[in-house]
Amino acid sequence: MKNTYSVPLDEEKQLKAELEKRADNEAERIKRYLSMPDLSRTAGSPLKEIVDRTLKVPALADFDTIEIPEINSVHVLFDLFNMPEGHPARSKSDTYYIDDTHVLRTHDTVFWYYYLNLPEIKERVAKHESFGTICYGKVYRKDEIDNRHMNVFHQMGGLFLAPDSVVVTPDDLKAVLSDIARAIFGDQVEFRFYDHNFPYTDPSFEMEAFINGQWIEMLGSGMPRKTVLSNFGLEGYHGWAFGFGLERLAIASMSLPDIRLLWSEDERVKKQLVLGSIFKEVSKFPPVVRDISFVVGSSFVLNDYFDAIRTIGSDTVEEVELLDKYENAAKFGEGKTSYTFRITYRDLNKTLTNEEVNALHAKVEEATVKDFNGVIRLS
Repeated sequence: MKNTYSVPLDEEKQLKAELEKRADNEAERIKRYLSMPDLSRTAGSPLKEIVDRTLKVPALADFDTIEIPEINSVHVLFDLFNMPEGHPARSKSDTYYIDDTHVLRTHDTVFWYYYLNLPEIKERVAKHESFGTICYGKVYRKDEIDNRHMNVFHQMGGLFLAPDSVVVTPDDLKAVLSDIARAIFGDQVEFRFYDHNFPYTDPSFEMEAFINGQWIEMLGSGMPRKTVLSNFGLEGYHGWAFGFGLERLAIASMSLPDIRLLWSEDERVKKQLVLGSIFKEVSKFPPVVRDISFVVGSSFVLNDYFDAIRTIGSDTVEEVELLDKYENAAKFGEGKTSYTFRITYRDLNKTLTNEEVNALHAKVEEATVKDFNGVIRLS
C-alpha cells in the first residue's frame, strides 16, 4: 500500500529560528536559499513534470513518498553514508554549514535514513516485507558560476529493499531505470549503463541518455551497501537505489541555454518550459564583461567567492571564469596568490546598462577587499 510520509521538522524549525537571529553574510545567503521555491513541487515547472512522469512508472506505482528536512546533521548526512572525515563533500568550501554539526542537505539520498527510521517501516521490516520509497526536493552545494550550475538545485531518488531471501539483481534496477528514461524522454530514447563508484552502493552504475544529439549523464544508481544499511540498523535486506538531478534532465530535454531560465517569471519563457520542446530565445540580451584582478592570502576559498558574487549580482551574473592564477613571493609576499576573473553580467529580462554593471562590479570589488582581504590589482 502506498503511503506519503513527512518527517517532523521540530529540530529544523529550531535551527532556522537560530539562523534568523544571525546577520552575517553566510547566514543571509542560507536564509535566501532556503526561501527559494521548490520547483519539483511547483505547478507548471518542468522539474515537477519529471517528478510526475517518474512517479507514474509502473514499477514505482506502489512506492511510498517521503518529504524530509532540508537541514541535516553531519552524522546523518555524511557519517552514515560512508563519507568519512576529510571527504571533499564535508568541506566548508563545498557545503553550507548552519553550525558545527548541521548543514544544508547536499544529497537526496539522505532520505534512506529518515525512511528506514519510520515506525511504520520498522514494523514492515519485523514482518520481513519488501518496500520502496521516492523522495525529491531541493539540495544545496557551493559551486562554480556558469550557465549549467546553481548552488540550489533539485534531486530525486528511489530506494527498494527486500529480505535477502528475495532475489534482487542489478538487471532489476536497470529495467526500472530504463522505464524511467522512457517516461521522461519518450519510448525511442537511447540509453546506456556503465560501472561507477559511489560510497553507499556496490555495485554502482551511471546511466547516460542520448538526447538532442549528445550523450548526457542521466543518473547514478546501484545496490545499497550492506554496511550502509547496517548503519541504519537494517540487517538481512538488500535491494537497489537511484538518484538524479532534475535540472540536468530538463535542460537536456529542452536544449535550455541557461539554468536560470528554469526560475524565470517571464511568461514568454515559462510557456516554453515544456519537456520535449526545443527552447527558442525570447530575446538574447547582450552580455557585459568586467575583469577583476586581486591578490589574497591562503585562506581564500574559491566557492565562497562565487557565493559572494551571487549575493551581489543575483540573477544578473551569467558566468565567472578564472582567467589567471599565479604566485610570486617576491612580488606579492609569501602565501599570497594573484587571481584574475572575468565576470559576465547578463540579465535574462532586460539589457543592462554600463552604469548598472559598473555599480554591481564596484560592489564585487568592495566585497573582495572587505570580506576576503583582497588587494585589487589594476589591469
